[in-house]
Amino acid sequence: MADPADLPIAASPEAVGFDSGRLGRLDAYMAEMVEAGHVAGTSTLLMRHGQVVAFTTQGKADLASNAPLARDALFRIYSMTKPITGVALMILFEEGRWSLDDPITRFLPELVGLKVFAGLDANGGLLTTDAVRAPTMRELLSHTAGFGYGLFDVHPVERAYRDAGVLQAANLDELASRVAAVPLHFQPGGEWFYSVATDLQGLIVERISGQRFGDFLQTRIFDPLGMVDTGFQTRPDNVDRLTAIYCDDGAGGLRPATEAFDMPINDFTRAPVFESGGGGLVSTAMDYARFGQMILNRGALNGVRILSPVAVALMGTNVVPDAVLAVANPLRLLPFNPAFGFGLDFAVALDPRRLGMVEGRGTLSWGGGGGTWFWIDPENDIVFVGLIQRLADPVSSAFRNRARTLVYQALTHPEK
Repeated sequence: MADPADLPIAASPEAVGFDSGRLGRLDAYMAEMVEAGHVAGTSTLLMRHGQVVAFTTQGKADLASNAPLARDALFRIYSMTKPITGVALMILFEEGRWSLDDPITRFLPELVGLKVFAGLDANGGLLTTDAVRAPTMRELLSHTAGFGYGLFDVHPVERAYRDAGVLQAANLDELASRVAAVPLHFQPGGEWFYSVATDLQGLIVERISGQRFGDFLQTRIFDPLGMVDTGFQTRPDNVDRLTAIYCDDGAGGLRPATEAFDMPINDFTRAPVFESGGGGLVSTAMDYARFGQMILNRGALNGVRILSPVAVALMGTNVVPDAVLAVANPLRLLPFNPAFGFGLDFAVALDPRRLGMVEGRGTLSWGGGGGTWFWIDPENDIVFVGLIQRLADPVSSAFRNRARTLVYQALTHPEK
């Protein structure tokens, strides 16, 4: 097991290629957003060459109690759970338990005979056609299988997911059964749509390993990496560190969030109804930085290997078909194109300069519905974790974009 102690600290930002004064602009921006009441608190952790360059917390963990935000504060990381689920599945890939071109029906027989959305009838009912084949594991890990989510009111299939209560299932097996009753958005491999696919990945981990999903994550990822506070619920000894979460109050400020994505906010003091591989984890900045550094190190941290370098390379290789990337589609939620793609549970910057992005080529990233985000930049040897307590909206999106700019404007010695 890895030592859970804090990661190594750089002697100074300058020692690892950053300008201290310019890096201070990041802290100033975060302080400004806290002071303006746009967020309750911020936690930002920047690493380079395996060392912590800057780790700053500002503001409050809970506005009602006035409790300050500490470095070990626990955040609902929502979809930042997805890359961890992908790593769990890749561990089993390396054991020869599945391949990228396997049909998912090998592990999810409930999904044999899927239908595909073909339009609406005169009464607004869904018209369907047969799927030409079952989605593959590669498509499941890249959101190109055709599944929906039920979180976005943008398409009849999304509304059908919501009507079927897919995310309100009592367990992962029931979730798969409810998914089977709703048609795919498109033929497998024909598009990209953010989906419930990662929850299905968690079920596949359970079925292949014979372990409960959370137990697999604990024994194969969290314990080895020293991620001592990451899990599907809090413990008695750390429950006081769970941060409150907020949303826009409609007047430029914050109000306590009571639900997210049409579901009650999980307080994480009780075991969840099911362990969501798509968005169910709670974590800390330091824990997630350890995970990110393992990926940056091509699968290992402090002498503990989770994946081989080739498995990490697979996760960071775009698998969205060129024909999909070549055509714009507003339903994708992100502007995927030939310069920006998606690998196995990570977004991938293929040609960042072409997009006006400041990070390095091959940067892996994603974010969470509670305002959290991260990126892993192999070209510049950087890991960044940003955590706030505001449900995803234009303000929280602006945090992500501004943080990247402010980090890289301080990088005086780019690349390795």
